[in-house]
Amino acid sequence: MEEPSAAVTVDARGIVTGWSEGARRLTGHPADEAVGRPVRELLAEDVPSGPGPLPSGTVRLRHRDGHPVPLRLTAQPLLDGRGAPAGHVITVEPAGVAQDTSLAGQAFRQAPLGMSVLDTEQRYLGLNDAACRMMGVPESSLVGRFYLDTVEETEGSRSFSRHLRQVADTGEPVHLEDFTRVPSGTRLHAWHVEMWPVRDPSGTLIGTALAALDSHTQLRARERLVMLNEAAARIGTTLDVVRTTEELVELLAPGFADFAAVDLLDDVLRTGGSPARAADGGLLRRVAHRSATEGTPETAVRLGALDGHLLDSPPARALREGRAVLGRAGEPGFDRWVAERGTSPQGDGPSVPSGVHSLLAVPLRARGTTLGLVVAVRTTHPDAYTADDTLLAEELASRAAVCVDNARRFAREHTTALALQESLLPKGLPGQAAVEVAHRYLPSGSAAGIGGDWFDVIPLAGSRVGLVVGDVVGHGISSTAAMGRLFTAVRTLADVDLPPDELITHLDDLVVHLAADDSHDDVAELGATCLYAVYDPVSGCLSLAAAGHPAPVVVLPDGTSRLVPLNAGPPLGVGGLPFEATELCLPEGSVVALYTDGLVGDRHRDIDHVTGELCRALAAPADSLDALCDGVLKAVLPEEPCDDVALLLARTRVLGADRVATREVRPVPDEVAAARQWATGMMSAWGLDEIAFVTELVVSELVTNAIRYGVPPVRLRLIRDRTLICEVSDASSTSPHLRRAHAYDEGGRGLLLVAQLTQRWGSRQTDHGKTIWAEQNLPSP
Repeated sequence: MEEPSAAVTVDARGIVTGWSEGARRLTGHPADEAVGRPVRELLAEDVPSGPGPLPSGTVRLRHRDGHPVPLRLTAQPLLDGRGAPAGHVITVEPAGVAQDTSLAGQAFRQAPLGMSVLDTEQRYLGLNDAACRMMGVPESSLVGRFYLDTVEETEGSRSFSRHLRQVADTGEPVHLEDFTRVPSGTRLHAWHVEMWPVRDPSGTLIGTALAALDSHTQLRARERLVMLNEAAARIGTTLDVVRTTEELVELLAPGFADFAAVDLLDDVLRTGGSPARAADGGLLRRVAHRSATEGTPETAVRLGALDGHLLDSPPARALREGRAVLGRAGEPGFDRWVAERGTSPQGDGPSVPSGVHSLLAVPLRARGTTLGLVVAVRTTHPDAYTADDTLLAEELASRAAVCVDNARRFAREHTTALALQESLLPKGLPGQAAVEVAHRYLPSGSAAGIGGDWFDVIPLAGSRVGLVVGDVVGHGISSTAAMGRLFTAVRTLADVDLPPDELITHLDDLVVHLAADDSHDDVAELGATCLYAVYDPVSGCLSLAAAGHPAPVVVLPDGTSRLVPLNAGPPLGVGGLPFEATELCLPEGSVVALYTDGLVGDRHRDIDHVTGELCRALAAPADSLDALCDGVLKAVLPEEPCDDVALLLARTRVLGADRVATREVRPVPDEVAAARQWATGMMSAWGLDEIAFVTELVVSELVTNAIRYGVPPVRLRLIRDRTLICEVSDASSTSPHLRRAHAYDEGGRGLLLVAQLTQRWGSRQTDHGKTIWAEQNLPSP
């Protein structure tokens, strides 16, 4: 738009005698109001009064509506016929610098930056074309007006005015980054604004110049980088499938999307296994959504085979083609999808928000497998999605898909490891009279997975019982498999009836041998600890040995508790170092607590403090051992334990003198008959006459073997427990072997006879020799 110029004639007295149309357009005064008035009355500022020519230069004229108008004035004197001054011809142009026809002036007007010049009172003196386009009005509508009069008064505009004032007051330039709307638009823009002082040749500050650069594109690029950085930090913080999808939609909406949702294939949620393809009829289930507006319900979206009129919808294409698909209002596939999804399958409300004008559908793919779909839509956001947005959405979906797949694989491995762990741990502890037991096993809920903790209660000969607790360091299926290997080994070694220190030594040798075999080195790589204890209810003594395992706690009947002073050896697999057994006698009713380090070990807790808490919790009154187990876990465990926990409590029992009978046997043949007679008498005293004959035969054979092949002293012991146990001990360490006698052999049938007459039999080494034992069932009551 061409800016107006004007011509005015003034007589020698300064009275306006001529007024052009351009003068009217510049000032708003028609000719009949201006002609005949002193020209100085039309000025908005004082100029020297009196006769004489008007000065040339920039002056401010008062517009008819009251605001000042800066004008560039040129006055040429008029002479009459005698050569005397007769007035002036005044030419007037707007004072905007853009009227400068010099190269610098044209560069200012044509600059792509919005550039403006204001005086020290924040009145516009000139603007270039870019600034006028931003403001949405011509330069003539702004020149002479105060900045705050040309914009909506907001905190942003007031802040902008304060920065202009700062430049005018201090004479120092200011750099400003702003995020606001321009008067000519509705979109928010990012701006880099430079303000600097303008001085005349004498150095006097006469105004303020500013240049504004629209940095919206750079800001969007920076926001995308920030979003990708946030995605790396916020998505995948847990190994939970649903939580991972929630983290994705929380990142997308609001901001990138007005509404975002994630639908996963049903197999991913139900089994954690390999999902079926959605195109083959897989069920997509809504697992997470987030909206900038209230009222969008969470729904299950059944896409099925994606056939019929939905084939060309953006979500269907994204799943079928395995790439991001952008949809906009007006496209047939997009419009049909919005219409189809206008209500949920249950009919209880919309499954997508109304007013959707742009959509991005991105498949969640990881390691070549499609897991689901993420949909982002815009409703109130004025901009439609672009190709740059598609690239960003694909990057975010790719990162989220890997996290979802990791969570899916972890869930599958966790389920497998837990099933394996539960199959290996004892389902029900065997019946025995030596101790009353209660136990707890808590699998780890951490991202590391199931650990290798285990426990066991093993009935032994002579009414004794073996108590075992162990821990394979590490997590996952490998540690669970290693635990199963050690669990079986301990059972096997306990069946040989080895003392605790010898059993741990053999177990250590086994781990060393496994480590030497590359195909079975998981135990050695992970590391393992074990504690094995044997309790004898006849003597009331507990013997135990450990390989790198925490010492148990003993609670006496009077309520005092203490750690057992155990000299624990190195962890299993180190090899070459001895293991020592510790023995202590306990009164009946004592509680022995065996546990893994998951109960007390935590890098954030002091081990001595936690052990003290454990001792106090075990000494607390409880109605039962089960209640005591629960109380201990509640008092000692943190809210989120980072390792598996196994806890085994055993309350000791003692077999009284009325249930145990012992006889010293002289090493002479006549003693066999006396031993038979003694055993028969004990059967009568215990009311077990029904099995007296078999007992007599067993005693006869075992005592005969001890006298004939053993070394004195020889001792015979009968124990009435859940079974009747007959034991014969001597000082020889040579164990007998069961064999079948040939037709002409005079001996060798004794142990075979014992094996056939009793439920089971065996031998065990002792500190002073060996013991041969046999068990037979008690008669039914």
